[in-house]
Amino acid sequence: MTEIISTTILLILIMDPLGNLPIFMTVLKHLEAKRRRIVVIREMIIALIVMLLFLFVGEKILVILNLQAETVSISGGIILFLIAIKMIFPSEDSNNGVASDEEPFLVPLAIPLVAGPSLLATLMLLSHQYLHHMSYLVGSLLIAWCFTIIILLLSGLFLKLFGSKGVNALERLMGLVLIMLSTQMFLDGIRAWFKN
Repeated sequence: MTEIISTTILLILIMDPLGNLPIFMTVLKHLEAKRRRIVVIREMIIALIVMLLFLFVGEKILVILNLQAETVSISGGIILFLIAIKMIFPSEDSNNGVASDEEPFLVPLAIPLVAGPSLLATLMLLSHQYLHHMSYLVGSLLIAWCFTIIILLLSGLFLKLFGSKGVNALERLMGLVLIMLSTQMFLDGIRAWFKN
């Protein structure tokens, strides 16, 4: 049960719904509220399909590459640490190359904002780590996905409630939590490697 909770929190932190709120709002601001909801749901469903694909195929890719669990854990910790650093110190570029008058499809909302390279790599690592608990992983992914879609559908409310500075502060806080999780994953990998 604790594994499901920690994995769910990890996936939510990487999906970063609060950090993606301003970008979603910017990309969809020219659409009317009803159409905006439809686009968010459509993009989130596409992202879920891609994430499930990587979750089930990821383990096979790692087996083909002949990677050990310790290597996966250590590299996973490093990847998550780098993601967390980007969350705490975000870059100025947030345009994502979408014209303001066109409706986004697949890019950039589904991929790479929700199902980005970092999340897909993490799903591959988790599928290797919890090979015999795939049902837990699918459950964690679905909970994290539901949490993300709820926040994105309530984007207007969240931005009114917290304001852009409040949302930025929350994202940095999530980044700090992710740094702790990534360090733990890295240390677990080092410990397992020394045992072997």
